[in-house]
Amino acid sequence: MIAARVCLFVTVLAAAMGAAAEPPRGKKPVVILVPTPQDVVEKMLDAAAVTKADVVADLGCGDGRIVVTAAKVYGCKAHGYDLDRACVKVSRAAVEKAGVGKLVRVEEADILDVDLSDVTVVTLFVGTTLNAKLVPRLEKMKAGSRVVSHVFPIPGVKPDRVLKVTSSEDDRERPVYLYTLPLTNEKPGNR
Repeated sequence: MIAARVCLFVTVLAAAMGAAAEPPRGKKPVVILVPTPQDVVEKMLDAAAVTKADVVADLGCGDGRIVVTAAKVYGCKAHGYDLDRACVKVSRAAVEKAGVGKLVRVEEADILDVDLSDVTVVTLFVGTTLNAKLVPRLEKMKAGSRVVSHVFPIPGVKPDRVLKVTSSEDDRERPVYLYTLPLTNEKPGNR
């Protein structure tokens, strides 16, 4: 439970700063994890039109709720990546508890280095700075793949849709951005 609480910090600071701080390569993360509310997770996966044929990757998987939900609800494969060892441990425990270990793998990894070549849906809640740094990696995904980001847009990229989702957990409205590959650059002044 202590690991879960330690792990439950990644965006209070990010929200206050407008973007998540990025840990130096090879170092422990320095951001705090705030998990995406479960009803928002469900809306994100629904917006991405996830199917059993998809492979979902949650970059910065925190407590594992997105990969667990993807596997349980849609029966698809899911990969979680997090640099924080405590979050990886909590995520793996959630996968085991949910009984979806045959569909889900969770790795301790820098999200800027993961291979997304077999991934068809990426979920994000990492801040605009990291979202921007992920663009070269996201652009290597196959056409038709989807990216869905909770709260933070991908700077310079035009979303297909922006949903306004109000969570029953905190009655707070938050944006969810949906993108489809290939990504479309936003024209200056369109925001």
